[in-house]
Amino acid sequence: MTDLRKIIIDGTEIEVDGAMTLIQACEQAGVEIPRFCYHERLSIAGNCRMCLVEVVGGPPKPAASCAMQVRDLRPGPEGQPPVVKTNSPMVKKAREGVMEFLLINHPLDCPICDQGGECDLQDQAMAYGVDFSRFREAKRASDDLDLGPLVETHMTRCISCTRCVRFTSEVAGITQMGQTGRGEDAEITSYLGATLDSNMQGNIIDLCPVGALTSKPYAFTARPWELTKTETIDVMDALGSNIRVDTKGREVMRMLPRNHDGVNEEWISDKTRFVWDGLRRQRLDRPYVRENGKLRPATWPEALGAAAAAMKGKKVAGLVGDLAPVEAAFALKNLIEGQGGHVECRTDGAKLPIGNRSAYVGTATIEDIDTAKTILLVGTNPRDEAPVLNARIRKAWISGAQVGLIGAKVDLTYEYHHFGTGRSSLTELVAKVTEKPDTIVIVGQGALQEADGEAVLSQVMAYTQGAGAKLLVLHTAAARVGAIDAGAVTAGGMDAALDGAEVVYNLGADEVEIQAGPFVIYQGSHGDRGAHRADVILPGAAYTEEQGLFVNTEGRPQLALRAGFAPGEAKENWAILRALSGEMGAALPYDSVAQLRQALVAVAPHLAQIDVVPENEWQALELAKPGDAALRNAIKDHYLTNPIARASQLMAQLSADTAARRSAPVAAE
Repeated sequence: MTDLRKIIIDGTEIEVDGAMTLIQACEQAGVEIPRFCYHERLSIAGNCRMCLVEVVGGPPKPAASCAMQVRDLRPGPEGQPPVVKTNSPMVKKAREGVMEFLLINHPLDCPICDQGGECDLQDQAMAYGVDFSRFREAKRASDDLDLGPLVETHMTRCISCTRCVRFTSEVAGITQMGQTGRGEDAEITSYLGATLDSNMQGNIIDLCPVGALTSKPYAFTARPWELTKTETIDVMDALGSNIRVDTKGREVMRMLPRNHDGVNEEWISDKTRFVWDGLRRQRLDRPYVRENGKLRPATWPEALGAAAAAMKGKKVAGLVGDLAPVEAAFALKNLIEGQGGHVECRTDGAKLPIGNRSAYVGTATIEDIDTAKTILLVGTNPRDEAPVLNARIRKAWISGAQVGLIGAKVDLTYEYHHFGTGRSSLTELVAKVTEKPDTIVIVGQGALQEADGEAVLSQVMAYTQGAGAKLLVLHTAAARVGAIDAGAVTAGGMDAALDGAEVVYNLGADEVEIQAGPFVIYQGSHGDRGAHRADVILPGAAYTEEQGLFVNTEGRPQLALRAGFAPGEAKENWAILRALSGEMGAALPYDSVAQLRQALVAVAPHLAQIDVVPENEWQALELAKPGDAALRNAIKDHYLTNPIARASQLMAQLSADTAARRSAPVAAE
């Protein structure tokens, strides 16, 4: 039950929850309070003193609005609501004093600082700064830290807001940053000079209100006002994080998170944030045709003609890769099935049932994790498969949720009960399941990729049903759920789809080894494994270069928008398939994305509801007994899971650093 209190802020009376802090109450009243250390998703530090307000009838000094709750305020002498002033002379004088203190040791190097133009300190100094300083002593300076290849440090600019320390210890779950010293000697540092061991460390760049922590790969390349900003969706994992892509001309310069409480809150993984250099390298920018065993550049009419000639009258199979938008998967399905062939998107062999959305998506939303009392992980390592989801599980664990794991033992940044690595641990748990509402079961692709994947899933669903819990299937491929929704699946999986195929149309499936024999047409954005095996290469757009639907791991359709244009002669994926169908004399019945989406929505109506998670009707699988082998995780190297990441120099460096860290010899105690 909420404890509602009346409060008067700058003459306006509002009613708010008594547990709210004054800074939150002021926000509800539409009054903006300046702050440096306060952040909605971190614990309260109360150490920058920028958010001071005047509490009428309270102590004769301003109060920190981030650390005082509404219920701590005393009513007036006749029971009137407490009065708070945010723009009185006392408050103005206090904030100017705080700003003067903050600028005492600040180097004031705005012209060469990467934060220039989007710096909280600049903005607040404009509002509360004065044009002189009473400070005459020499400025204090601090040594810069080496936090690794992602975060650039200029610690002399640091104002000790401790946001980075709180984020790394509370959200990312690492304990390498802290503050040492007191007074003038206080400084933020890392433990024994260690680099940060987290795949979410880039978020401290966004959190830093000054230029102390900036992006190393982006350093000195652009200013914020030069960039074109596009709001879109990330495809590096299946979470569907909301991101903003900043471009300068045709180049992607950086990627930043957007706030979405239901998906990624306001965090993104380092892979999402820094993979942009992979969009520039090893790009396919013209069609190729293989002649006498060698690929040669070709024109579009030549390449489409060669592909159409190869497919006519042959047994054709289509493979949908992990980064393909739903529109491209749907167009490929229509094209291949029109030729009597089969299409398959479960290229990793996951035994996900066709037509049963409660089995290949589940019934839980990502937001349900926040209120879960028990979380059971089966055959998954969310820290590698979806780092932002892992941070959400950690948040639930901090709030008191109990976490259990069946599968390989890994460091998840929080404590969990390990039930065992084998499938037998799962069947034992199912045998003694009891009613446990507020439970979420998260099953990973690693549990479903072996031959008995469907039996494992049946056991997981039996446990979910017995506990009265909710199920979340954690996918590793951004395109998977949407492609299954669009019907790009074959009964019997990939083996059945490829069985006897003379021609394979590979839509960006670079994780698949296609045996010698069939003629391969590869459509994709990067010169990866699929392109090396291809007989015809049709260059497609990457995820930042075309509009497309992606359905995330909880089944939420989201629209990715185009931030730039594909290089050279590369075209949008659905348009290539439409052009090829025309070349074959079997033109697909749509000439625009809008028409294609109308045909798509007729097949899967829920895809019209952008950003809505449809409720899936529970259909339990028939219980089957899996084998006894240990459960394996789906991802071996978090940083190199797709062609864009493998083209990125930074991802290669992060992968090598992680491998070196894991194999480092440990000194004997």
